[in-house]
Amino acid sequence: MVRIGHGYDVHRLSAGRKLILGGVEIPSEKGLLGHSDADVLVHAVMDSMLGALALGDIGKHFPDSDPEYEGADSILLLKNVSEIIKKNGFGVGNIDSTVICQSPKLAPCIEKMRENIAVAVGCEISRVSVKATTEERLGFTGTGEGIAAHAVCILEAG
Repeated sequence: MVRIGHGYDVHRLSAGRKLILGGVEIPSEKGLLGHSDADVLVHAVMDSMLGALALGDIGKHFPDSDPEYEGADSILLLKNVSEIIKKNGFGVGNIDSTVICQSPKLAPCIEKMRENIAVAVGCEISRVSVKATTEERLGFTGTGEGIAAHAVCILEAG
């Protein structure tokens, strides 16, 4: 049996925060604002995995009202989601994701992001795709107000 899930996340950029994407700290004057480390890429991946099995979203599992998750490392939360998926009898078939931001350029960090996600979910790096794109200076991502990410995953029973 195969299940498909989609995830989306967005966070506002803010001075005085680290920019963490795919578990990689990216040099930037601004970082993402959020209760945890605000890693939009990993959050979208987690939501796609949970959604594939109709298990809710990350807000249900890691509520921002819980002080335990303040400043949380999203890669560790992804490992937790991976365990939930395994307990439900599934594993990752593949993950395809896109980060949408005007700057900084993410190409130098993509392989490390892929590796971090693959390790966290327990699959080969060849099953994890991370892409980056701009929106040609349009919308909130194009004006540098925030960063968004989409992710789609296939989970396989077994």
